[in-house]
Amino acid sequence: MRALTENEIRESFVNCSKGEARRLHVPRDLAALPWADLDFLGWRDPGAPDRGYLVAETAGGLVGVTLRTPNVRRSLTKTNVCSLCVTAHAGSGVALLTARRAGAAGREGNTVGTYICADLACPLYVRGIRRPATVSRPDESLSLEEQVARTVANLDAFLAQVLQTA
Repeated sequence: MRALTENEIRESFVNCSKGEARRLHVPRDLAALPWADLDFLGWRDPGAPDRGYLVAETAGGLVGVTLRTPNVRRSLTKTNVCSLCVTAHAGSGVALLTARRAGAAGREGNTVGTYICADLACPLYVRGIRRPATVSRPDESLSLEEQVARTVANLDAFLAQVLQTA
């Protein structure tokens, strides 16, 4: 992923108002992020732990979505798998993140959700830069490039659901 500016990030959001996009917390040191290792930029809001944000480059341009985690108690002893990068995490390492749909559908309260790494660091898990706390990532028969392509395809499918207005 190419390095993004704060303005590009704020302008990319499709499921919130321009005012909400202006007020959201963007990662502090954008220049220090490992852009070459990112397939998308994902982060959690330090001031609101139930909120997350995701910005991805798609065929249609940059797409940013605001995400929320519902208040659901999860078992800390079960292992869960991320729907995007297929990384297994113990306990609360995977969260159900929901996004309002874009446009009128979102204003009517329609949402879509999927299970994603709670820290939104899927690209780093796929590349082995970050490791799940207590569960080891199994060896896959897919090459790194194929794993990255799978993650991007899963993300594109989720974003297509967010962008679907009907």
